[in-house]
Amino acid sequence: MLDIKVTPNPNPKTKPDQNNLGFGRHFTDHMFVMDYTEGQGWHDARIVPFGPIAMDPATMVLHYAQETFEGLKAYRTKEGKVLLFRPEMNAKRMNASNTRLCMPEIPVEDFVQAVKTLVNYEDSWIPSLPETSLYLRPFVFATEAGVGVHPANSYKFMIIATPVGAYYPEGVNPVKIYVEDEYVRAVPGGTGFTKCGGNYAASIRSQKNAADKGYTQVLWLDGRERKYIEEVGTMNVFFKMNGEIYTAPLDEGSILGGVTRDSIIRLLKEWGYTVQERKYSIDEVCQASDNGKLEEVFGTGTAAVISPVGELNYKGKIMQINNFKTGELTQRLYDALTAIQWGNAPDTFGWTVEVK
Repeated sequence: MLDIKVTPNPNPKTKPDQNNLGFGRHFTDHMFVMDYTEGQGWHDARIVPFGPIAMDPATMVLHYAQETFEGLKAYRTKEGKVLLFRPEMNAKRMNASNTRLCMPEIPVEDFVQAVKTLVNYEDSWIPSLPETSLYLRPFVFATEAGVGVHPANSYKFMIIATPVGAYYPEGVNPVKIYVEDEYVRAVPGGTGFTKCGGNYAASIRSQKNAADKGYTQVLWLDGRERKYIEEVGTMNVFFKMNGEIYTAPLDEGSILGGVTRDSIIRLLKEWGYTVQERKYSIDEVCQASDNGKLEEVFGTGTAAVISPVGELNYKGKIMQINNFKTGELTQRLYDALTAIQWGNAPDTFGWTVEVK
């Protein structure tokens, strides 16, 4: 168990209006910090006032991008309790990311304790209005100063927190997606399964191109053939075609194993749906659209939870889904998952963890 020291912020901020939170615009008064030194391991766990990080210009993360991060939320229930959703999965995924980037793992129990401690200390920042939560951003980065490509000998593990509303301005309404057929996000054997900044930096060009065309996000195709469906920008993606559910498999290591993705698959199977985790092509999607069998499309992720897709654009071919309305299954999944997360329905899966 970590011995977490606390330094209170002498200048606490004014809390933002819960009706106008946006996403990632406001930050709480404190942050969690822990250091790693080769030969010593993780040490000096602490909660300190939120503020800038002093860095040497030669700090290796700035040059070689040894950095990973996670995203999870704390939810305020109607009874005033605070719940986390499957935080151990975030811890395990961060360790998988760290291992791939030659960075030290963090014991799962230490990760969860750090999250709980910060959330508990920042309790007054957790919003209570419907559809709001406290978004948590754990991240690890190399702190050794030096020029030369090798695993760093020192790191920081930090957690910051931000009260949030909906991730997309559209809320739980359909978004327009542009299918990217030039650039790729990841390839087998690369870092696609990790949550590291480089994956997201490489996606910004495509995201901007899509935004310039009036689309909210991009749908990524595989890096080898530019043929098979992989992910939607910041989300995993599911297609309901002819009554069955399709989503890309994780076995090639080019797709992020989402916590929400896993939860949605378990809910679908519980409800009796067939979920095909297999490679499926954009041509299959186009054919299903032409035949009237493309019934629903939705993205899943911690930030947006579930985001329905109302339109796909592939090389100028416009595919409208469900008359640009949120599908019945998409809405049912959103309602069921958020009810568990906010403590409004029994958690028969044992997914939620109360912060006390």
